[in-house]
Amino acid sequence: MTRFIHDQFSKDFIESLLAPFGSIKAPSRVAAEVKMIDILFTPRVLQNPELAPLGLLGKFAEFPAIFEPFRNPVQEDDISDCIIRVLEVQKALQREAKRNKTVLSETAIPKQWILTPTISDDILSKCKADPDANWMSGVYLTADILRTAIVAIHELPSRSETLWLRMLGRDTTQKNAIDEFISLSDNNSFKQATLECLYNFKQNLEFYKPEDTEETELLMRLAPLYQQDRELAKQEGRAEGRVEGRVEEGQRLVLRQLNRRFGEIDASIIERVRLLSTEQLEALGEALLDFSALSDLEAWLNQVLQ
Repeated sequence: MTRFIHDQFSKDFIESLLAPFGSIKAPSRVAAEVKMIDILFTPRVLQNPELAPLGLLGKFAEFPAIFEPFRNPVQEDDISDCIIRVLEVQKALQREAKRNKTVLSETAIPKQWILTPTISDDILSKCKADPDANWMSGVYLTADILRTAIVAIHELPSRSETLWLRMLGRDTTQKNAIDEFISLSDNNSFKQATLECLYNFKQNLEFYKPEDTEETELLMRLAPLYQQDRELAKQEGRAEGRVEGRVEEGQRLVLRQLNRRFGEIDASIIERVRLLSTEQLEALGEALLDFSALSDLEAWLNQVLQ
């Protein structure tokens, strides 16, 4: 369950940083058989110089991009699934251009960036993914036809250009990035959006009471950021408007998970989820991992709320 929380933070974080510069679809469905891509970003302006403060992440977003962040080291099957999805997006764009009798430019087809804390040399070899002189260490490009690059976050140089990506790493890499983030000026245009994401991340982790040592240490590291966010909220008059409480946080997390698993959820199911207690929400979060269809969810709700 906590892996989903980390995945959700990664998606929220990237979306919040890139939202001012273009449109984002997350998650986005592709193909007749439902497959979900994590983040599809389309910039309003190609090669926008205003993306420069985001460093390497900004360079990735200069052209249409798909972002697939992974909490744990990406595996072969994960990479295969990602490549299938990006090629399906390409085919869909080509079909649309053909219907509209327009020319699809190369820059209009998204490139995929798989974000993983680490990756084995064996998997890189099987993917024919190699470093490139035009990119810094940690970035591996597959064959052009696959439109995919793999970013090993823990191999990125520890400098300002990689800060926003290193925030998505693990252990020492993520802790060091958080320390660097804290030292940023309060005038940094991306600091408040990041604080909001970290606040929600902290609340969601606390809701599921992590027993993992790494996550416990991460919670302790996020505590001062929460206080900083609350102070900023008071200064800006946002405090009263923030949704508070463990139950509300749990509802939001579970509903996000349901939307990612099954797509758009009927309003009647949403209302029933809102009737669940904290303990029931925790149980649903765990049970959801075994659901294969919406009917499983409805049966579970019927049993719990009878």
